Amino acid sequence: MHLAHVFLCPMSLSARLIQLRRERGWTQPEVADQVGLHVNQVKRYEAGSSQPSLEGLKKLARVFSVSTDWLLFEDAERGPSEELKLQFEAVSQLPPEERHVARAVLDAMIVKHQVAGALERLARPAPPPPPPPEPAPRTRKTAASRRSQPASR
Repeated sequence: MHLAHVFLCPMSLSARLIQLRRERGWTQPEVADQVGLHVNQVKRYEAGSSQPSLEGLKKLARVFSVSTDWLLFEDAERGPSEELKLQFEAVSQLPPEERHVARAVLDAMIVKHQVAGALERLARPAPPPPPPPEPAPRTRKTAASRRSQPASR
């Protein structure tokens, strides 16, 4: 498969790892050596039965020369829509002073949205505290059970 195919088909992390390894002609043991993992861990990642830690993900991205975002997210799952991309391109063509104003407006809108979300979360009533644990049931000691226990001093 060519890289163009990767961008047209949705792929999971495991499928992307397999694709990257095969494009480079590497074996699983070679990937394991380069990343500093046991080969069984690479096999689990490729099988989808295990997910790498943040550190492991960073190592995989470095070895394959891709971003962690590319490994984790589908195309257009993250990032601006096509419409916003075109608007950002248009803004990038503005003179520096006008770009600064556009950035300030965007920053203000983002902060406004974040503050509104925080206030909304604060306005929600707090969940009730969990009930106290039930006391353990008391058992009656019989004369026989008292005789089997050593006497305390």
